[in-house]
Amino acid sequence: MTTQFDITLAGAETSFKCADDDTILRAGLREGLGLAYECNTGACGSCKFELLEGEVLDLYPEAGGLRAKEREKGKRLACQCVPLSPCRIKIHTGDRYKSPFRPARFRARFESYRAITPDMGVIAFKGEERAAQFVAGQYAMLTLGAGPHTRAYSMSNTANDEGLWEFIIRAVPGGAVSPLFSQLNAGDEVEIDGPFGVAYFRPEIARPVVGIAGGSGLAPVLSILRAAGGDTGFSQALSLFYGGRGPSDIPDIPSMLGDVACRVSYHPAVSVTELAQEQGWTGEVGFVHEQLPSKLELPLAAYEYYMAGPPVMIEAVVRMLVADHKVPMDQIHFDRFF
Repeated sequence: MTTQFDITLAGAETSFKCADDDTILRAGLREGLGLAYECNTGACGSCKFELLEGEVLDLYPEAGGLRAKEREKGKRLACQCVPLSPCRIKIHTGDRYKSPFRPARFRARFESYRAITPDMGVIAFKGEERAAQFVAGQYAMLTLGAGPHTRAYSMSNTANDEGLWEFIIRAVPGGAVSPLFSQLNAGDEVEIDGPFGVAYFRPEIARPVVGIAGGSGLAPVLSILRAAGGDTGFSQALSLFYGGRGPSDIPDIPSMLGDVACRVSYHPAVSVTELAQEQGWTGEVGFVHEQLPSKLELPLAAYEYYMAGPPVMIEAVVRMLVADHKVPMDQIHFDRFF
C-alpha cells in the first residue's frame, strides 16, 4: 500500500500529490506541472531542487548531476528523491518542461526483438490497455524485473493506437540492464513509465530538419524523421547524419525509415580509419558532424537540429554549430544524458 504526500512548490505555492514509490519529478510531471528536467537519471542536474521543509529518501546519493558542495548545501535531484513526509521545495519550472502527454506508469508485454547491428537491436513492447501516446523524440523509463533495473530509452517508432512501444537497445558489456533484455521471453512483462523528454519534434517550426545520431541515439532521431516524413503538412527538407566507429556499427537505416526514406537525405560516416579499410567501407570517414558544412545546401543556421548519441558527440556538434556557424541554441534540441 502506497502513501501519498503533498509536495508544495515555494513561490508559486502550488502543490501536488506524490506517492512514496514515485519520484518527486515524475509525480509533478504526471500532474501537468513544468518541473525542470532532462535526463531523469541523475546525470544532468537539470532537476536540482532545494528542500525547504520535509524529508526525502535519496535513491542515488552518488548521482553525477550534483556537485559535492551543492549536496552539502541541501540541494537534491527531483528525479532521484521520493518523499518520506509532506515537503516544500524550491525548484525551477517552465512551460517547456510540460509534456504534451502526461506520463503514466503501466505494464507492457515483450513482443519481439530484431538485431540491426552486432550489438544493437529494436525491441518492442505492447501495452494492453492504452494507446502509445507520445511525441516523436521522447523517451520512457523501462523497469525490468524486481530489482532497481530502470533505465531511460527513447522510442524509435511513432505514436499509435495499437499500444506498441519500440526502442533501440545497445548491449553494454558488463552493464546491469541491457543484458537483461536478451533474457526476455514472449509475454514477459516490464513496466513502462512515460513519455518524458523535451527534445521532441516541433512541426510548427518551418525550418528544414537535420537529425544527427550515434549508437542507440538513432532511436529518437528515427522517430522524429518518421513523424516528419509521414506528416503531409510538413514539407521541409529532412536530413539524417549517422555515425559509428566502423561499418558494422551502421544499421540499414533506409529500410528502417520505410516509406519516408525517399524524403530523407541520408549521410552515414565511420570514425575509425582502420575499421573502414578492414571492412571495405567506401563511404565517408571521420566524425559525423564534420559532414554537415559540405552536405547541407543552406547556411547551417537555417536548419532545426535534433540529435542524440554519446556525450562527446553532442558536445562536438553543439560547439561546431554554435561557435563556428552561429546557430542559435534554441534551434538545437537534445536531452542531456551526460
